[in-house]
Amino acid sequence: MKTVDLELANSSRRDFLQQTSAGAGALVLASFWGADANAQQSVSKPTAGAAFTPSALIKIDTDGSVTLISKQPEIGQGIKTSLPMVIAEELEVNWKDVKIVQGDLNPAYGSQFAGGSLSTPLNYDEFLKLGALARTMLIEAAAQSWKVAATECYAEKSKVFHKASKRQASYASLVSKAASLPVPDVKTVKLKDPAKYSLIGSRIGGVDNADIVTGKPLFGIDVKLPGMLYAVYEKCPAFGGKVVSANLEAIKALPGVRDAFIIEGTNNLNGLMPGVAIIAESTWASFSARKQLKVVWDEGKVVNESWDDFSAKAMAASKQTGAINLRKDGDVNAALASAAKTVEASYSYPFISHASIEPQNCTAWYKPEDGSLEMWVPTQNPAAGQAIVTNILKIPKEKITLHMTRSGGGFGRRLSADYVIEAAAIAMKVKAPVKLTWSREDDMRHDHYRAGGFHFLRGGVDAKGKLTAWHNHFLTFANRVTRDGKSILQPGSGASLSGDEFPGRWVENCLLEQTPMETGVPMGPWRAPGSNVFAWVFHSFIDELAHAANRDPLEFRLEILGDKDVMQGTGERGQPYNVNRMRNVLKMVAEKSGWGKRQFPRGQGQGIAFHFSHRGYIAEVAEVTVSKEGQLKVDRVVVVTDIGSQIVNMSGAENQVQGSVIDGISTLMFPELDIQRGRIVQGNFGEYGLLRMPDSPTKIDVHFLKSNFPVTGLGEPAFPPLAPAVCNAIFAATGKRVRQLPLSRNDLRWS
Repeated sequence: MKTVDLELANSSRRDFLQQTSAGAGALVLASFWGADANAQQSVSKPTAGAAFTPSALIKIDTDGSVTLISKQPEIGQGIKTSLPMVIAEELEVNWKDVKIVQGDLNPAYGSQFAGGSLSTPLNYDEFLKLGALARTMLIEAAAQSWKVAATECYAEKSKVFHKASKRQASYASLVSKAASLPVPDVKTVKLKDPAKYSLIGSRIGGVDNADIVTGKPLFGIDVKLPGMLYAVYEKCPAFGGKVVSANLEAIKALPGVRDAFIIEGTNNLNGLMPGVAIIAESTWASFSARKQLKVVWDEGKVVNESWDDFSAKAMAASKQTGAINLRKDGDVNAALASAAKTVEASYSYPFISHASIEPQNCTAWYKPEDGSLEMWVPTQNPAAGQAIVTNILKIPKEKITLHMTRSGGGFGRRLSADYVIEAAAIAMKVKAPVKLTWSREDDMRHDHYRAGGFHFLRGGVDAKGKLTAWHNHFLTFANRVTRDGKSILQPGSGASLSGDEFPGRWVENCLLEQTPMETGVPMGPWRAPGSNVFAWVFHSFIDELAHAANRDPLEFRLEILGDKDVMQGTGERGQPYNVNRMRNVLKMVAEKSGWGKRQFPRGQGQGIAFHFSHRGYIAEVAEVTVSKEGQLKVDRVVVVTDIGSQIVNMSGAENQVQGSVIDGISTLMFPELDIQRGRIVQGNFGEYGLLRMPDSPTKIDVHFLKSNFPVTGLGEPAFPPLAPAVCNAIFAATGKRVRQLPLSRNDLRWS
């Protein structure tokens, strides 16, 4: 397997991108992804020795080598490997002959982003068609050369065969002929029988693995250009503050410093934040100069906010009326009054950072001679970067070239483009290639955070132990924004409860309420937004009710789910919730974990949880040991996933599930951010804990339950059930219920 290194002046790479954008592929992609009409070009006539480019994502050279464009951002989810595998499967090529090129932002490619575990479901079917389209044209080329019917031929391992005569022709020998053929209607293309897949479902190592472990330049932070300068950008420690003055002349006089200036910015959470830029000849020089920077700030009104105040407000608001009613079925108060047993509990969790290993960075090069801007960005959403530059700096999008580099982690943070607009604004003043690099403190103190939250719950069960009442009053955080000329409170990403959230429609008497608390703290999507905390709250409280009813937690959950096949509109983001699929993964995880078949000694226990997240049905069982001194060890986690009819890359899929489990344990145990005087207190990993190797689970068992449903993604679904499964296991082991995150705030000692 070959990959293309990050070469910033790679003429062959640029030539390929230009060729494929201007060829037949733009027309093909337009029908698949709704590509920009301006990107659609007429099919160019083939020239002698020309490569075969049936789409903007595929090129086969006359030597038989196959180049595939990976159009989606690669942030560690493995999409740069798995999506080309889908094309290669239908194209019938040898994987060893394939090389992958990371695509730039290009309207010919259609949608390009990595978020919501959507890269696979939005592209899988169309990539199959792309591969089949190219294969069909190659078969047709061979058939015409042999003067036989195309139906008498088939393709396999980069060759076309004629069944009757046993003639064969390599793809390399067919390139020129195939390039001269008209592109057929994609509706006439016949796809392979999935039972005959040889690549999809196999184990393929990541195409960048060798380059990563040998330190080759793949990431945004690796970008180097001739004559490049290095920038840092100091923003107000308190959110929403702006610059009054700074010692710019003193900074400019420091060794290696080229310039220092104030950027007024828009002071908008989704715009360009005000700050002071320092431009130097090296990263070291810019970071060193920053230590001597003295800024007088107007800190604004957010300086009055603190986490302790929010906690007090939430407690007071939980006892008041006036909450937003999200769902009201039956009579919760009457059901609770008549319940055989009731449980009340409050759950809370803090703001946390994305804490990706590679801090935010962007290299930008503004060329005043033609008003163009070229950028190299580790991004999840390149179009957002282009749009914010156009909107604020007024550079037309056709004048912006955006190269996507590999990202050293994203988790939703790189869906935002604040670091992109900062680099672009600096580049316009510098008029030279300039790399903006955030420090770790920048990254942690100017993140777009996962919002904290407070849930006040009541539940009741009848004399038979059946759940009869559920009440959740959710105190969430919201930013004040202007929409359609009106000032409104907009809850943070993943910080708004849906009336369809489980166990909403499953409980006869259900009341779901939400009260927003205004904050100036910026919030954004964080891995499995909403689900990452809601699963912990819901399935921990369900566990409380199961134990109060003296019921087996698995049996209790299956009873709540009921036996209806599909409850339309009850899933997240409008996706239908298939009860049968969830019941199946629950039953399978019970079987694979040996649920209820062992007696655990005091200090050890099993916990179970499930969640529907990002179109994936996931159930998990955690087994833990808690010492008398309160030290937790996660011994084993068993995961069963249903993400549809195919696992594209078994190696990558297992990696995603294992990574979700480890990240889930880390997020459960350690990270939290304190807010004081409108700013984040923690600044680096010494103050912001993450999982270390000794705390990782001893064993993670991953099982995939294939179902006859569309293929979906796996970057997020396995994350949410981990925290409740572990916390429920802790209760089984110690009798102690975890209702506050992180786990480090809880005393797990027992005797």
